[in-house]
Amino acid sequence: MNKPLILVVEDDKPIRKLITTTLETQGYKYHTAETGEASILEAVSGQPDLMILDLGLPDMDGVDIIRKVRSWSNLPIIVVSARSEDRDKIDALDAGADDYLTKPFSVEELLARLRVSLRRIRYDSEKLLKDASVFTNEGLKIDYAAGCVWLDDEEIHLTPIEYKLLGLLAKNVGKVLTHNYILHEIWGSHTYDIPALRVFMATLRKKIERTPSQPKFIQTHIGVGYRMLQVGDDNKAI
Repeated sequence: MNKPLILVVEDDKPIRKLITTTLETQGYKYHTAETGEASILEAVSGQPDLMILDLGLPDMDGVDIIRKVRSWSNLPIIVVSARSEDRDKIDALDAGADDYLTKPFSVEELLARLRVSLRRIRYDSEKLLKDASVFTNEGLKIDYAAGCVWLDDEEIHLTPIEYKLLGLLAKNVGKVLTHNYILHEIWGSHTYDIPALRVFMATLRKKIERTPSQPKFIQTHIGVGYRMLQVGDDNKAI
């Protein structure tokens, strides 16, 4: 199992040494940065799993670093700062920090906060993977890992093209996909024309719609394309 990589952003050498030594004894990998500019570059290039951040850096306020990182990343950030006023804590947390630890601090508490954040990362990652592997829409269920489709708990058999069409629509649920986009995604080109696509969509609807003449899941946008509806929305398939 790969050890988490921690980015330590601290310009005070003794404190930086304390944190990195603590991480090293616990088996964590780490990178360090002493300025705000270096921390942002390291966050981009080093792809750390978590950042430990001091707010009082020589070139940039730590709160500004948090805002910059949050503009493109959900990287967990634990602030370790000498600033102890409530306003400072609120500003950092509102900017997107995940936790705030005031100096002086105990290494045991820092490690505990670190473990909590890393557990949250694992939980969120596992949940995302689980959610992404199975699609459900009322009675329709797609298990991407197994390559199976069920309607009202009864497995239905689709051709490879029908399955790819259904998966493409499901992964873009709520979005209108144009004819050309679908043709490119399914066949890699526009070799198949729109009438052929309509035939495949009709056969798919016969298998997944309870009443094909009144489709519930796949909406036609005449002259444009198709959309998978999240059943329960106010829109009705036509």
